[in-house]
Amino acid sequence: MIAADIETVFNTGVGQCHNTVLRGGASEPFYQAPTARDSLATIWYRADYLRSALHELAHWCVAGSARRQQDDYGYWYAPDGRSPEQQRAFFQVEARPQAIERLFCEAVAIPFAVSVDNLNGVCAASDIEAFDAEVERLAGQLLKHGLSSRAQNVLDGLRALRIYAPHAVSNAC
Repeated sequence: MIAADIETVFNTGVGQCHNTVLRGGASEPFYQAPTARDSLATIWYRADYLRSALHELAHWCVAGSARRQQDDYGYWYAPDGRSPEQQRAFFQVEARPQAIERLFCEAVAIPFAVSVDNLNGVCAASDIEAFDAEVERLAGQLLKHGLSSRAQNVLDGLRALRIYAPHAVSNAC
């Protein structure tokens, strides 16, 4: 399986229903909101990385309709090198998307590991372990209580892709 397979499943399924396309090749992930009522939104993911595509899809699934009308969903982003306080804020906003990403990874049978996205910053191992536990807890809650319809549709498409995909699973990221 390659990222282009994920694009096809999304772009011809739930993405089409929501006037949104998934595209790789970006140097950095970015959500480009629609510029006009009938224009398409674009979810850009990094290069051709399968995990980046799944992560960005998870963010799209979390964003409500008002957020989807804003570039990058209107969220702040502190770049690599965050302080411990900024990292804690990052963990708070990233727990739900990464829980959904975890489910997406399981659906296509690729390994999942939380992303702290802070290579040049300070992040204690205990904070990473706590974040990982929270992501796992949330993923379990989502499975037990149900996903949003968009997230469930993406998950169903990924599960079907795994069954019918002719390619070997790629873990490039």
